[in-house]
Parts: sequence; structure tokens; C-alpha cells
Amino acid sequence: MKMTRNPFANNPFLLGFEEVERLIDRAAKSGNDGYPPYNIEEHAENAYRITLAVAGFSEGDLSVSVEDRQLIIRGQQQDTNEDRVFLHRGIATRQFQRSFILAEGVDISGARMENGLLHIDLTRIEPEQVVRKIKITTR
Repeated sequence: MKMTRNPFANNPFLLGFEEVERLIDRAAKSGNDGYPPYNIEEHAENAYRITLAVAGFSEGDLSVSVEDRQLIIRGQQQDTNEDRVFLHRGIATRQFQRSFILAEGVDISGARMENGLLHIDLTRIEPEQVVRKIKITTR
């Protein structure tokens, strides 16, 4: 039996929500593996903070960008001292990419490093409620 896909965006009462379906698909495919661990906090109404545990990374090893309403945090450590001889290497120097889909109107207000944690602050600007009267014409 063949199953047909019936996403919520195909509901006849939800007009123009194809973009939302595309964002959900993109978020599902991001495939984050759980590294680095993170928290998402609500600081106040319309103010949020994402905190990533990035111990061992410096500011120069990290990049934060927004591409097509997607917050992307990348980390790649540079091992500059090749003369070191490890007897045990338990601290991984691995790269990562963690992404978050941002709703329309959500903006990054800042990012800072503190004690091995990367804090990214976000704010949401509430749009003005606009009521528009539509004139009905006859032919």
C-alpha cells in the first residue's frame, strides 16, 4: 500500500505556509549529533539565549552566522603545536556545526564567550497588528 504525504501545509485553511513546511524539513535534516551540548533559555518575554558548551575552543575557532533564517554555529580547533606527544588523548579536537531555525522577526542581539560557554542572545520583534479594510466592488 502506497502512503501519500499529507503535510499540514496542504490544509485548505493554511494558505501560503509552504515556507513553514520547507523550514520543518530543513530542521529535520540538520542531523545534529548532540555535540556540543546546549541550553535554550527564555530570559524575558521575546528574549532568548542559546548557550553552547565549547570548552577548549577559542573565539577564533568559532563562527556564528545567519543564513536564510538559520543560525549556524561552527567550531574547528586548530592544533598549532605539532611537537606535543600525547600519552593519552581524551580531549577531542573535533569540528562541529550546530544549527537552529529562526522564526521570522527573531534577530541575534549578541554573542559572547565566558568560561568555556558560548552565549548567543536572541530577541523577537513583535510585528504591529494591522487591520486592513478590503473594499468590495461589484461588476
